[in-house]
Amino acid sequence: MSIYEHFRKEERSFVDKVLEWQLDVKNRYAPKLTDFLDPRERLILSQVIGNDPEVQLEFRGGTDGAERMRALLAPPYFEIKEEDFELALLSVNYPSKFVTLTHRNVLGSLMSIGLKRAKFGDIVLAKEEVQMVVAREIVDYVRLNLTSIGKATVSLDEIPFSKAIKAEKDWTEETGTVSSMRLDTVLAEIYNLSRSKASTYIQGEMAKVNWKIASQPSFEIEEQDILSLRGYGRSKIISIEGKTKKEKWRIIFGRQK
Repeated sequence: MSIYEHFRKEERSFVDKVLEWQLDVKNRYAPKLTDFLDPRERLILSQVIGNDPEVQLEFRGGTDGAERMRALLAPPYFEIKEEDFELALLSVNYPSKFVTLTHRNVLGSLMSIGLKRAKFGDIVLAKEEVQMVVAREIVDYVRLNLTSIGKATVSLDEIPFSKAIKAEKDWTEETGTVSSMRLDTVLAEIYNLSRSKASTYIQGEMAKVNWKIASQPSFEIEEQDILSLRGYGRSKIISIEGKTKKEKWRIIFGRQK
């Protein structure tokens, strides 16, 4: 059985990348540090590496419960330390009394200075504080080039992770039934929409599955997928419980508060 059969077609290029990392560690007898990975990518990485006795695997995102993390693949004799993950925490100074920043503001500003999404981790906002985790190799670049977010002039300070603020990631758990695991059907159930409206949103590239735009209403959803719909928030498929007597799928899903 091919390893690709365990993953979606669009995930095969990432599986190839993981196989390259695995082989590289074995051939060079040296560690391999990745960029930031989302939870789905980490799951794929863990499944591909499996219990390979020649490669140890650990993840760090800088804070407890981090969503995006860097992975370190290393030979079995290598002693993995926190500093090996090359993480830095930046705090944003801005006129909080006059300006309100959103996650979208910060993300957009980071992308606008030429950064790839894989080079920075979680962006956390709490009350008037804004922090971001970035790869240490880009700290100087970010501090030099990120001088505004939205309409606010900003400056950045590197601070210790002991001062990291905690992200609020509470989920409300609900149960529903769907006629199929198509993306349009699942989104319609979760967000209380008509299937046609959900389909229109999807075709308008307003929906994401595992942080990637999904533009096909027929896209098949699986357990543990993270979904988002612009303007409606984020959700996740906790489990697929099987079929009811009416041949519908019973799902347990979470919605972020």
